[in-house]
Amino acid sequence: MGRKLLAVNDSAWLFAESHRTPMQVGMLATFRVPEDQPTFVADLVARWREVRSFAPPFNYLFKKSPVPSWIEVPDEEIDLDYHLRHSALPAPGSQRELGVLVSRLHSSMMDRRYPLWECHVIEGLEEDRWSLYIKAHHSQVDGVGGIRLLRRILSADPDTRDMLPPWAVGTRGPDQSGIPSRPRSMPSAEAVASPRAGAVRSGATVLASLTKTYAETLTGTRDDDRAVPFRAPKSIFNGRIHTPRRFATQHYSIERLRSVAKAADASLNDIFLTICGGALRRYLVEHDQLPTQTLTANVPVSVREGTAASVGNAITFLYATLGTDIEDPVVRIAAIKSSTASGKARLPEVNGLAMTAYTAVLMAPFLTQAILGVGGRGRPASNIVVSNVPGPAEARYLDGSRMEEIYPVSLLFNGQALNITAVSYDGEFNIGFTGCRDSIPSLQKIAVYAGEELDRLEAALAP
Repeated sequence: MGRKLLAVNDSAWLFAESHRTPMQVGMLATFRVPEDQPTFVADLVARWREVRSFAPPFNYLFKKSPVPSWIEVPDEEIDLDYHLRHSALPAPGSQRELGVLVSRLHSSMMDRRYPLWECHVIEGLEEDRWSLYIKAHHSQVDGVGGIRLLRRILSADPDTRDMLPPWAVGTRGPDQSGIPSRPRSMPSAEAVASPRAGAVRSGATVLASLTKTYAETLTGTRDDDRAVPFRAPKSIFNGRIHTPRRFATQHYSIERLRSVAKAADASLNDIFLTICGGALRRYLVEHDQLPTQTLTANVPVSVREGTAASVGNAITFLYATLGTDIEDPVVRIAAIKSSTASGKARLPEVNGLAMTAYTAVLMAPFLTQAILGVGGRGRPASNIVVSNVPGPAEARYLDGSRMEEIYPVSLLFNGQALNITAVSYDGEFNIGFTGCRDSIPSLQKIAVYAGEELDRLEAALAP
């Protein structure tokens, strides 16, 4: 068995994991059963059970010593009956009942004696639909990496049949998407000619960015609206958490969001942060728990190169205000625009190992808290994570079954009881709200309030 050493940033998610804080991410996709195939789901599961070949990361087993590594497990040693689960809601299952089931499935920590993934096929949804819920450990996949895997697993051609299951495709199996991959860009001649000089410049850039960021954290003084780590106020989202999860969804037309962004002279992501900030403000006011200082969001930024799928994480982070101290949505979006611009300007213009080093140092205080189990006891690095992952722009199919919706299901940890992540797909902006059941009562209200905040922002910007 070959070993693949884990990057420091990837292994941190494994060492920070506990039964209260399982470090896994998931995807919930809902499909339409083809009209001429009433037994489609049962037939699909039966066929998938016969496929006993596994590609990375679906054949990776974690070994903690002597150094954190992945071991490639031979196909015959992987128990597919453990990883592939076939469930059914009492027909006709509603979206709420599906959410309850996924909340329960996402609450449990995966057994490290097995490769760290599960695939749940769920039938019985109303309107002749079925769902696919897949979860995998965050040490193996981030949001963009998960979408790249999804592109390989599903096809843009509705006539493609006999498609392989996710575990047989992975990062090495045949690409079933029908979309050709773009070649990875080549490094510049200057970078090839002077790698040592480039490394020195990258190191200096990274050091300057980190020094400025943590100097502002320590002193609390900033020359603009930039948000920095560990200066967020304590809120009800930032205490100790428990195992049970809640999951809620919301979706909007991308064109609708783009129209609002154009009217506000802002990015789509700024609009997303603005409606999240408004929804959280309303929720906190309702519970008489609104801090006087604005909440801060930790916003993941993909630094993944090329277009191929790969195992592991390739993300860094910026911090942005959510404007929860501002009642007027137009004033709030102006504050968020300024904050995200400052956050982007602070990111060092480096890649590869330099960016990995930057992220490791930037996140070291937070990850150290998580590994030591002391998160949620002091001032949080940020209040919540808000992430936006671009998904397929065109419709995707699995053996002719059209994917209608896709929602991300994310991870939580002590000190952060709420995660809001969006994935765009086929003209829709799909948002998954993952929360700690005990810390955030009536999580669904935040999803509802987000929709109402979008209405309010539209009205405020109307000519």
